[in-house]
Amino acid sequence: MQSSIEQTLRDSGLTRIAGVDEAGRGSCAGPLVVAAVILKDPFDKALAKVQDSKKLSEKVREELFDVIIDCAEALSIIEISVEEIDSFGLHKSNIEGMRRAVADLKPEPEYVLTDGYAIPGLATPNLAVWKGDQVAISISAASILAKVYRDRIMIQLDAEFPEYGFAGHKGYSSASHMAALRKHGLTKHHRKSFANVAELL
Repeated sequence: MQSSIEQTLRDSGLTRIAGVDEAGRGSCAGPLVVAAVILKDPFDKALAKVQDSKKLSEKVREELFDVIIDCAEALSIIEISVEEIDSFGLHKSNIEGMRRAVADLKPEPEYVLTDGYAIPGLATPNLAVWKGDQVAISISAASILAKVYRDRIMIQLDAEFPEYGFAGHKGYSSASHMAALRKHGLTKHHRKSFANVAELL
């Protein structure tokens, strides 16, 4: 995977580069999960398969989750609750999640790369990268951490609420999920601020 951004930053002497990404932004149930990771070496051959999590199978993501942890100098994974999303809105919650994830990194990053959205007021130099999870290894790694972590949460919720099929659709608004919502009503894990959920209240 090419990552000229990270190579340019490393060439300028910056080695602690954090990638940040989220999972579950478009889901109408379950938490939003934000991950931040500083890779010891973004160009490590062990990370050769790392790319945008959406382009990988569940099996490969699970395998890469442990590889990324092994290759990380620092990482953090933050859950933003349904209550927070409903109280403050999705975008504000997403930005706050990114801010928290970066703040939890030890050692601190020298530079932060985010997928698509800038983090206003962040003291560390940072850059919002268009389609960042496709062009920066650190962001791709963060996207895999966030996706796998969140999928595991949704599989746990499936055991608690089997009638909703969370293990399959992971809380996104599939036809089967919406049919289950109409039949069984809402759980505490559904985002009431989302229009398709709100109309069922």
